[in-house]
Amino acid sequence: MSRRHRAEKREINPDPKFGDLVITKFMNAIMYHGKKSAAESIVYGAFDVVEQKTRQEPVGIFHQALDNVAPHVEVRSRRVGGATYQVPVDVRPERRQALAIRWLISAARNRNETTMVERLSGELMDAANGRGSAVKKREDTHKMADANRAFSHYRW
Repeated sequence: MSRRHRAEKREINPDPKFGDLVITKFMNAIMYHGKKSAAESIVYGAFDVVEQKTRQEPVGIFHQALDNVAPHVEVRSRRVGGATYQVPVDVRPERRQALAIRWLISAARNRNETTMVERLSGELMDAANGRGSAVKKREDTHKMADANRAFSHYRW
């Protein structure tokens, strides 16, 4: 990694259907091998299923799911005098969003439904209701940070 300067943030365009930047980031994270249209059809298909099942705006449910999955604190390893401590630190907003997107997608991929559209829609609805694998991952992260609160004075 270069120490000269930080990498500048790339400019991304909002998605064509809803005009939301976060949905574009979500699509880019779902995408395999540059197949943007496949990722688009998965996300929009999942949004259609969510809208049919809940009779609510799918973008609102998506943002609710992201908020329920995004962690507030995490542990980072810190080496002090030959010992490694798990130090709880607050999570920056950009990292919170990135972790929430990553956890939602990995939880959806591990589900048992047949198509990715069904998996993603199920995970989004579960996360919006405060249950599911992605929310459990966040709870586990918070529990670990709470258990290591004694080492918070090693924060840097």
